[in-house]
Amino acid sequence: MTHTLRTLAPADEAAVHALWAICFDAPHLPALHALDPDRRRRTFVAARGDTVDAVVCYVPRQLHDAHGRVERVGGIGNVATRPEARGQGLVRRLLTIAAEAMTAESCAWSLLFTATPGVYERSGWTGFRTSWAEGPLTTVGPPEPRFRIRAATPTDAPRLAELHAGFNAARPLTAVRTANDWIHRVPAWYGPGAEWLIAEDNGGTAVGYTVTQHIGEAVEVRECAVTEAAPAALGELLAAVARRARAAGAAVGRAHLPEDPAVRAALPRLLAQDQARERTQTVGMARPLLAPPEAIRATLQATGATHWHGDSF
Repeated sequence: MTHTLRTLAPADEAAVHALWAICFDAPHLPALHALDPDRRRRTFVAARGDTVDAVVCYVPRQLHDAHGRVERVGGIGNVATRPEARGQGLVRRLLTIAAEAMTAESCAWSLLFTATPGVYERSGWTGFRTSWAEGPLTTVGPPEPRFRIRAATPTDAPRLAELHAGFNAARPLTAVRTANDWIHRVPAWYGPGAEWLIAEDNGGTAVGYTVTQHIGEAVEVRECAVTEAAPAALGELLAAVARRARAAGAAVGRAHLPEDPAVRAALPRLLAQDQARERTQTVGMARPLLAPPEAIRATLQATGATHWHGDSF
């Protein structure tokens, strides 16, 4: 049977959710998808009768460019193909439709993250490298503490949002988060196992935070923020991460953090510096739409450019 390529119909949603369940271990995807009131016109399916064999969707996000300006970027996500329908070029054809729709919606370029870049390369996306620091957790004890480090609670959400906005006010590749993102998107992508730590000064003012996840014998720092007035708080946060991780049996630390003076100064409080190494991978991919390729490269290669995991599509 020939496939029909079209936008998502209300009757397709259950089939799409079932397809995601086959392809991903990510039960939060349907709820996140439902947050977009325009999701049906931004979701494209390849259907055979009532069967959905492939799906591609996008969500427009506001990201900072190389100069800190905000631009509209189309984030591709939730791409899936039924196993028995693979190899027919369905996703490639859906990506063509999605690119046309993102362009019509004034997206400057498109961004995605994947472990299988081949199909996207054939559709005009180009990979770019990201890096992180990795090594044994430090065993060096912290100096006299200047900040109070504690677990963040739901009531801290406004303070976390303020810290994030300040730390990333002009950070290239970083998304401008909405209140809805903080309520739904960020918690969903970090998951219920994430540990949020917050640092407060002597007056009780929040001056920094970290988000960590334990993966096997490693602890990964997936996000951080710190104020310009108290950069040393990040070192105490990372020292607390290392201490808690060692107590939980972890031996390795990974810091998915930007090139930033505060981060650079704080990393020795997390990783044994004589053994820490930079690791790289190419999972991010970008495709020009309205912006010239050189402008996109400038954003991706800018010092400090970071797309936090909590802003995934």
